[in-house]
Amino acid sequence: MKFTVLLTDDAVRDLEDIDDYISKHDSPQSADTVLGKIEETMLDLAKLPNRDTFPRELSSLGIREYREIFFKPYRIIYRVIDTHVYIYVITDGRRDMQTLLGRRMLGT
Repeated sequence: MKFTVLLTDDAVRDLEDIDDYISKHDSPQSADTVLGKIEETMLDLAKLPNRDTFPRELSSLGIREYREIFFKPYRIIYRVIDTHVYIYVITDGRRDMQTLLGRRMLGT
């Protein structure tokens, strides 16, 4: 079965922020390379999205409807609903993930 991968508005902003940061602190070419790798990682979710792990910050709260895949150091947090994969978060895994996921996923 083939899944459709969709980005939420937050995920699109995450990609824009990553692009801006890398372009400013390294180069636009490096930003293009990183974004291309992130895109490849996301598109892989169209094949087997349920194979990945649960984010430990959410799993520790008993929340198991979200999964994550990595393109180090980036974490891509998503949810599978029917034949759709919704990307919610794309962020550097070195960030304060507890706060970020609480704000985005739980509205705290």
